[in-house]
Order: sequence, then C-alpha cells, then structure tokens
Amino acid sequence: MISLEQEFLEKIEKHKGIIFKISKMYMDEKDDRDDLFQEITYQIWKAYPNFKGHSEFSTWMYRIALNTAIIFLKNEKKRSFIKNEDFSEYKITQDEFDHEKEEKLNAMYGAIHQLNPIDKAFIFYYLENFSGKEIAEQMGISEGNVRVKMNRAKNKLKDILNSK
Repeated sequence: MISLEQEFLEKIEKHKGIIFKISKMYMDEKDDRDDLFQEITYQIWKAYPNFKGHSEFSTWMYRIALNTAIIFLKNEKKRSFIKNEDFSEYKITQDEFDHEKEEKLNAMYGAIHQLNPIDKAFIFYYLENFSGKEIAEQMGISEGNVRVKMNRAKNKLKDILNSK
C-alpha cells in the first residue's frame, strides 16, 4: 500500500511544471523563485490531507499555488521591473525551444512581473488555455467578469511590452 507521503510526492512530481511556471511568473530572481516553489509545495502538502478528489489534483493545486504566490508576493514585496518585447505568439510549454524563443519567453516573463498579482493569475490561466468557465470557478467570479478582467490583463501586458 502506498503511503500518503509517497502519493503526494508522485503527484507533485507529475505536476511540478505548474509550480515552476507560477514561481517564474511571480518572481524574477532564481533564489526568490526557489523560495516560492518551496512555499507552494509546502502549502500544498499542508492542505493535501483535505484533498477529497472532487476535482482534478492539478485544478486543486492551481488554486493553492496561485493563492500562495499572491500572498508570498505581498509578504515579500519583491518585484523587478524589466522592459520587454512581444508575447502574442507564446504559450508556456515544457517543450525545448531555441535560444531566440527562450529570450522572447524571458522577456515576456519580465513583462508579467510588472503586473499586479491578480492580473498575473489571469495571464497564467490564459497561457495555460483554461476556459472562461474554469477560470470563473477557480477565481470565484462570473464568466462575464472573467472576460472583462482577462482582456484588461492582456491589454496591460501588451502595453508593457509595447512601451519598450
């Protein structure tokens, strides 16, 4: 029989890309990303005994990870302001990519760092191809409100990227 700890570690290993992406969106320095990654993992572990399986583990994990990142950012008050380039053609993936694409992706992350925590969450959901309904459920708001807030977040990001 598999222990609770082993079950948790297997799920974290399977979905660690989610934690990595959120950490990279909210923190620009490697040490800060590592700290946030660790904090998110810790918060998921603390909450894991309460996971009932009513939703996918990854969906449940997204909510905890984003909430932890927002709180972590507020508590640490660490932000970096970097001017950057275009993001329209990117979706965050774990695929290998060439140097030019990696530079553009890093530029996009730099621009995302300039957004407020809530806008970062909307951009994250957008890049992860969540539907309006899924975002509404995660954020606890209506689908109409999701569309408005999503468009505002995307426009803010475009403005940052175009202000270079």
